[in-house]
Amino acid sequence: MMQEPIGIPACFSSGGDKPTGDPATITRSGQSVFMSVYQTKVAGQCRLITISWCKNLLLHGLSVSIEGPEGESQYNCKIELKPWYFWKKQGSNRFQVEGKTVQIFWDLRTAKFNGETEPQSDYYVAVVCEEEVVLVLGDRKKEAYKKTGSRPALIEPILVSKKEHIFGKKKFSARARFHEKGRIHEISIECCNNNGSNGNNSNNNSSSGGFDPEMEIRIDGKLAIHVKHLQWKFRGNESISVNKIRVEVYWDVHDWLFSPGLRHALFIFKPTSVPSSAKTLTSSPPSTSSFTSTPLAVHTPRSISVKEYNENGSSGYCLFLYAWKVE
Repeated sequence: MMQEPIGIPACFSSGGDKPTGDPATITRSGQSVFMSVYQTKVAGQCRLITISWCKNLLLHGLSVSIEGPEGESQYNCKIELKPWYFWKKQGSNRFQVEGKTVQIFWDLRTAKFNGETEPQSDYYVAVVCEEEVVLVLGDRKKEAYKKTGSRPALIEPILVSKKEHIFGKKKFSARARFHEKGRIHEISIECCNNNGSNGNNSNNNSSSGGFDPEMEIRIDGKLAIHVKHLQWKFRGNESISVNKIRVEVYWDVHDWLFSPGLRHALFIFKPTSVPSSAKTLTSSPPSTSSFTSTPLAVHTPRSISVKEYNENGSSGYCLFLYAWKVE
């Protein structure tokens, strides 16, 4: 399995303030999690800032964490947005990062989520250090600068990755951009047996009659990747083209097929080339999405870590989808 710490934010911990990656806790809470990781200069060093949005039946949660000296998320701020806690939808918090004060400002009073885990409009979240706004998210940036009383940082933050946890029985859906200024694409992943039944019984094996699972990945409703005999090709990658953007797609669905209980597959979408005109991509309607698929390696014989992938692959943005299969 591609080993990547799940790192579920603490906003859904049933007890205590410590984050938990316990699969049982994730399922019981019915949560969805969306994380964005940015790289920028904080407290004199280039660090990673992780913005995590969580949602369950009772609340939305926001967690901001900053990378410590050893690479771990050592400094964090957690906000729970319960419907009856209106005052928590706007505020600020602070903590120390190696002797430097870091302040987190947020205003989510009128934020529109539109059914998503991450707000879609009418909000801001700002991170301030040494009188500079090192990171600001949302469409109310002017209000954020006014509220913080700080100037924009000279270094533009870089979006490193997005990580989303999605849940389903055999079909999984997500929405994402493959270019910062591009439009949102609908991603659909489906795993099923070739006779139409769900191919997720861990008591079966590749020699059992009727166990021949397949997987389809569709983007904007159009088939982008079709993997047959998934029991032999549970790890692999292909290159596809979405509106002239080349995207490398990696998958590891071993635990879907061969592990009992709650389990997740990992999908990585990595754009490797961007069209010369972002405007052309942004203005393209969904019906004009076009795909070409080039198999790079239909089967990866050993598991690969996300850290190793990032070191060996080209630099740039990645989308990680953790698809949890529940009964």
